[in-house]
Amino acid sequence: MTSDTTKHDVRLEQARELIDAANRIVVLTGAGISTDSGIPDFRGPKGVWTKNPEAEKTATIQHYMANRELRERAWKSKLDSAARRAKPNAGHRALVGLERQGKLHTLITQNVDGLHQDAGTDPDKVVEIHGTVREVMCMSCGDRAPMEVAFERVRAGEADPACRNCGGILKSATISFGQGLVAADLARSEQAALECDLMFAIGTTLAVFPIAAVVPVAHRAGASVMILNAEPTEMDDLADVVLRGQIGELLPALV
Repeated sequence: MTSDTTKHDVRLEQARELIDAANRIVVLTGAGISTDSGIPDFRGPKGVWTKNPEAEKTATIQHYMANRELRERAWKSKLDSAARRAKPNAGHRALVGLERQGKLHTLITQNVDGLHQDAGTDPDKVVEIHGTVREVMCMSCGDRAPMEVAFERVRAGEADPACRNCGGILKSATISFGQGLVAADLARSEQAALECDLMFAIGTTLAVFPIAAVVPVAHRAGASVMILNAEPTEMDDLADVVLRGQIGELLPALV
């Protein structure tokens, strides 16, 4: 057995001990937990924006609101996206197991794909801090509807469907660059961080603020911190245990 393998096994055992000892676990997930479901991350080596920097403009509110042509491309891209057919993977299902053990306090996700709920996590325990692609909203009157309603209109020939209530611009109910987070969601996330006894960050580089701040908030409040990610993160130095590897393999092994 190599030294690296021994260290890995020791860290796995330490991680299991932290989970066993915890009663109020807050999980923070990022794009890395959904890559096994066929949804690429954004800034990784094969990320959406790494391969196509222009695509980042569709996620910037100023560009989206000002450019009809860009909105038309965005709607077509969403309609054609394979991510719409994505299913939960073993990592998502493992977190359902954590809930069934009675240990999951709150699941904060930076993802907008809805896969945690599809896997079976109680929606009341999930904070979708960056919103959801499952709904469409009007940027003028705030009206919301299932995303499929907008897709039906795009399929019928409306390249850039407008709000039927007020004529405003429609956008997926996600938080774009230039938009603020929902204050109630952020407050709930911070409160959960203060109340937890284990903060478990999964599949995130912890570089996106303000939500990444829940990790140091939990740390300062006395919680243990555990990080599982393929690459180093901004906060590895705060963690009691850092795990590297395939989330879909390691998370089920832990839970």
